[in-house]
Amino acid sequence: MGEEKDLLSGLISELRRGTLILSVLSQMGRPRYGYSLVQSLEEKGVSIDPNTLYPLLRRLQKQGLLESEWEIGDAKPRKYYRRTLLGDQIYRELSGQWRLMAAGMEQLLKEESE
Repeated sequence: MGEEKDLLSGLISELRRGTLILSVLSQMGRPRYGYSLVQSLEEKGVSIDPNTLYPLLRRLQKQGLLESEWEIGDAKPRKYYRRTLLGDQIYRELSGQWRLMAAGMEQLLKEESE
């Protein structure tokens, strides 16, 4: 039973990992700092560990999909991220692909239950 639980846990992690980029990009239409992004995603039912989020934000920035800016006016300096124009374009494309894949999966799962 423990091996089955480990297998299922691993498969769920793989499934989630594939959705994190789209989840993060969906929230980056306006500037956000890491902790506020974690909160926003969790409020919408998507949990993400900060140790996963911050490397992802840096990678998306390196790929040109996000830009960042430090805000030092508050008591604690924060690095805010936002989608770039390329990030907006990629987000729209990924959203369209997601909708197609989700519709296909929904059809497959519906057929299975009939």
